[in-house]
Amino acid sequence: MTAALPAPIASGSMTRIALYLVGLAVAASLMTGLASPSLAQPAPPENWPSVKCERYTKAYAEALAKFGRKGLGQPFLDAHEAFLASGCSIKGEVCPRSTEELNLANVMVIMGMNQGMASTFMPFACRKT
Repeated sequence: MTAALPAPIASGSMTRIALYLVGLAVAASLMTGLASPSLAQPAPPENWPSVKCERYTKAYAEALAKFGRKGLGQPFLDAHEAFLASGCSIKGEVCPRSTEELNLANVMVIMGMNQGMASTFMPFACRKT
């Protein structure tokens, strides 16, 4: 007994079916992706500037505890404390001049970026006089 083979499908109709199925798969994946909240960036907290300042203040305390204050000048420390006291709203008033100040500033930028803060949040800048 010989099994009957199905009639061959014309190549044109097979191509149309394949393209139709691919199109459905692409459309389904796009619609799933658009509806998926995991692809969207999470919304920042309602009071994001305050959250950033809290995170920065904590990171600054940790950095000082780890690296100490040796080599940090009083103007640098005072300007930095003023930045924190302002709720981190004073921009560009902390000027790192010594090697230790520059190292701390670099650490703070890296820690801040790791906490989701943009580099524009940082208080570091040196004005030309």
